[in-house]
Amino acid sequence: MTSPLQPVILSGGAGSRLWPLSREHYPKQLLPLVSQKTLIQETACRLEGMPLAGEIMPPLVICNENHRFLIAEQLKALDKTVLRLILEPVGRNTAPALTLAAFAALRFGDHKDPILLAMPADHVITDLAVFQQAVLQAWQFAQQGKIVTFGIVPNTPATAYGYLHKGTKSLSASASLPQQAFPLLAFVEKPSREKATQYLASGHYLWNSGIFILRAALWLELMEKHQPEMLQYCR
Repeated sequence: MTSPLQPVILSGGAGSRLWPLSREHYPKQLLPLVSQKTLIQETACRLEGMPLAGEIMPPLVICNENHRFLIAEQLKALDKTVLRLILEPVGRNTAPALTLAAFAALRFGDHKDPILLAMPADHVITDLAVFQQAVLQAWQFAQQGKIVTFGIVPNTPATAYGYLHKGTKSLSASASLPQQAFPLLAFVEKPSREKATQYLASGHYLWNSGIFILRAALWLELMEKHQPEMLQYCR
């Protein structure tokens, strides 16, 4: 029996990089920067029409308390049902946000162990068909108990992003899907310009998108093993 897909929209950004257009109380994910929709609205619509052989749940949204009404209004304008808005008193990056989402998905959802798809709310993805195909393959890997993260092929030696060091052996979740998955060898923090140039030349590194897909219960097991104190604070 397959598990449903639970989208999780991570909307904790403070908007400091696009100041003054984007501000602490009105960060960039709440702005219509690339279309008539805001970035968080684009994210909420990203799975529409996806041919998933299973259920796609209403999204969980993790956001700052100060943004709750703005986000609720923007999603209401799309006629989007939201499973829960989870409010952070202060932003603490991806790990605790995903932990809160896992607790909420297991507590409030109708399914025992949904598969979480964590998506930052401020991404721009223009080719939705390719993105949905990647999600479909990742969902099938997650059904098998694997954790999947999404990489972006770099085109410059950027120093503002983290990197993923990927293996060379191609993997496939099913014979019907293209082999575009690779084992992850390491997460690499934001490098120096020299290191980033080496990464780009090697062809073995991707930009870290911050998009993850995995079972909710598996994430909590891993937090118990590797970050028990953080898990307890989230609980």
